[in-house]
Amino acid sequence: MEVVFGKKMAYQKVNADQRAPGHSQYLDNDDLQATALDLEWDMEKELEEPGFDQFHLDSAENQNLETSETADLNLDSIQPATSPKGRFQRLQEESDYATRYTRSAPKSSRCTFCRLVKILCTAIILFIFGILIGYYAHKKCPSNATSSRTLDHQLYQEILKTIQAEDIKKTFRNLMQLYKSEDDTEISKMIKAQWTSLGLEDVQFVNYSVLLSLPGPSPSSVTLSSSGQCFHPNSQPCSGEARTHSSQDLLSSYAAYSAKGTLEAEIIDVSYGNADDLKRIKNMRNITNQIALLKLGKLPLLYKLSLLEKAGFGGVLLYVDPCDLPKTANLDEDAFMVSLNPGGDPSTPGYPSIVGSFRQNRWNLTSLLVQPISAALVAKLISSSKDGTKDSVCRPLELPPHEKIMVKMQVQTVTSFKTITNVVGYLKGLTSPDRYIIVGSHHHTASSYRGQEWASSTAIITAFIQALMLRVKRGWRPDRSIVFCSWGGTEFGNIGSYEWGEDFRKVLQENVVAYVSLHSPIRGNSSLYSVASPSLQQLVAEKNNLHCFRRAQCPETNVSSVQIQGDADYFINHLGVPSVQFAYEDIKSLQDPSFLSEALFPKVATKIEEMDPFFKLHETITKLSGEVILQIANEPVLPFNVLDIALEVQNSLKGDQPNTHQLLALASRLRESAELFQSDEMRPANDPRERVPVRVRMLNDILQDMEKNFLAQQVPPGFYRNILYHLDEKTSQFSILLEAWERCKSLASNETFQEALSKVLHSINSAQVYFKAGLDVFDSVLVGKN
Repeated sequence: MEVVFGKKMAYQKVNADQRAPGHSQYLDNDDLQATALDLEWDMEKELEEPGFDQFHLDSAENQNLETSETADLNLDSIQPATSPKGRFQRLQEESDYATRYTRSAPKSSRCTFCRLVKILCTAIILFIFGILIGYYAHKKCPSNATSSRTLDHQLYQEILKTIQAEDIKKTFRNLMQLYKSEDDTEISKMIKAQWTSLGLEDVQFVNYSVLLSLPGPSPSSVTLSSSGQCFHPNSQPCSGEARTHSSQDLLSSYAAYSAKGTLEAEIIDVSYGNADDLKRIKNMRNITNQIALLKLGKLPLLYKLSLLEKAGFGGVLLYVDPCDLPKTANLDEDAFMVSLNPGGDPSTPGYPSIVGSFRQNRWNLTSLLVQPISAALVAKLISSSKDGTKDSVCRPLELPPHEKIMVKMQVQTVTSFKTITNVVGYLKGLTSPDRYIIVGSHHHTASSYRGQEWASSTAIITAFIQALMLRVKRGWRPDRSIVFCSWGGTEFGNIGSYEWGEDFRKVLQENVVAYVSLHSPIRGNSSLYSVASPSLQQLVAEKNNLHCFRRAQCPETNVSSVQIQGDADYFINHLGVPSVQFAYEDIKSLQDPSFLSEALFPKVATKIEEMDPFFKLHETITKLSGEVILQIANEPVLPFNVLDIALEVQNSLKGDQPNTHQLLALASRLRESAELFQSDEMRPANDPRERVPVRVRMLNDILQDMEKNFLAQQVPPGFYRNILYHLDEKTSQFSILLEAWERCKSLASNETFQEALSKVLHSINSAQVYFKAGLDVFDSVLVGKN
């Protein structure tokens, strides 16, 4: 199976300048006819010319040299992720553009004989050009597909209008029927069969044997030492009757890859577990081998657990405070699942889990006993019988000061090697089949938590495939290849996508252009929330404005580059791929602590249908994502904005961190290089009259690798290696600088902060050198042609 897939993913370089004569975009028939009718041409001179294509391309290059200029941008006015020139706004056309390339009118002659000769010459020329056009059209133009370079907005809409909410609803409900099976094989088979029936090419299973952390034979428990009362994670008493009720939900309330065992100790409330919280607590009492009562949110869970482990705690009771959730979300008595796996198969870290791979003994990924519990159980443990709200103001849960509570926590998990399945199918591109847009959803994995959002994810990707293939069956194809992936093992730490990415890393590093995530698209119904790389934010904002059918709930600024959950992780942090994700959220979830989505609550199918009863939100997400996919797959120049990356870097250096003057100076030079690159190279490339195929290919190669310059080698646990992404929308500073500065304030040495400064410095310098080298390469190409 891997051989077949590897063959399809093999690098197939297509030289754009060799294709130019066969495409109407670079060889206009009207120009040929006008040229043929020019009576000034001499027959012998015409036969000796190297060819009209060469003349056309050289003229375009000369025009590039004459018209290239740097836009005048105000360096003092920095708008976050917004280029002053727009994404691909073209400069004003020069007034003498047409006159420089327009031939003079034919001279008149009184001699009738001369007129006859000219008519005869015209006829011969037309005959010769007719033969040449027919020859090249037959030889180089694809006969069975329409060139996707003519795809415009009208064609996008023609494809997208076939997406219907009712079809998505039907697919969703069909998936829910299969969900009752404990084996995910049936779901994978259904997805493959459906994609194949829609006409998608080469749909394959890609399997990996991986180490999973699964619930134990009985639920975990928390027992009050003073009274002996025993509770399950959802606050139900440890009785036989409670155990049989919702037994699957009880088993699914656990922390995958936690240490297992029993610990009796004092509960210490550490709130959200940041550096200030731990510093305050360590000054008050001994915390060695105690149990931390930790709220989810504000910071990545893996980062907070690393701080607690380093401080000496032995266990963690993890919960979500009701005050951090929307008022409509009543999850007080619901426990949840979390994964402590940073990504991939824990037994094969950094390399794929294929046959013959060495397996490491990593049964748990932390020394802490970690158990997620419900807010209702927290209230019982801290004897909080009072109402959680007063005067319509929610009061956060907290342990009363100086109150000592002893509990015994028992964590039961088992580890086992299981096979997870990825479903991968792709539509081969017409002119650039070696460039891939990855579209990712995920499906249910056996023995995982009982969530339902995977069905929304799968239904949406299937709906887009159906709409796309209807057009493909009529002869159209995208320029670049589109790879559709339904990942397995997402709940355990994005295992399916990580293993696939590690398996085909070399191919993906060279060829992947963008990643479009469909992970958990319906989390609420009050606000459209978009996450995108800085280079894609303007494109995403355009789509939001066009498709938002409830504009009051779709603010224009609701596009950001923040860390997200899901399978985009590997592509963002290990391949440096520009990424985008659309989702509906509750406004409360957007305004309050982030990283609450790390908690995987068991949602029933009716909950999804309650949030979107007519599946109109599903339809909107499908169309938004679909149009972005089509635009990236078909535009001759990738719709990435270079200057917005430079602006994002400058915005990220605002703040009160010291010693950033050197970074600011380097960021200013990066912005200057980005301005030159966008004005001198991207502007001409986006004008068909100035476009040169070989330069477009070079330009796209540079654009798709931009974000690789911002991958830091080592970052705190849970933080993105791609430093262009922030922890939340409220802070624009580089996350690794903020974290290092907070730690620096609690330590005598600032070595950690200096190390973080160095990482940011190297990233900015790498990007500056990268864009400067790109400009130098284009200059050398022009010199070579002249």
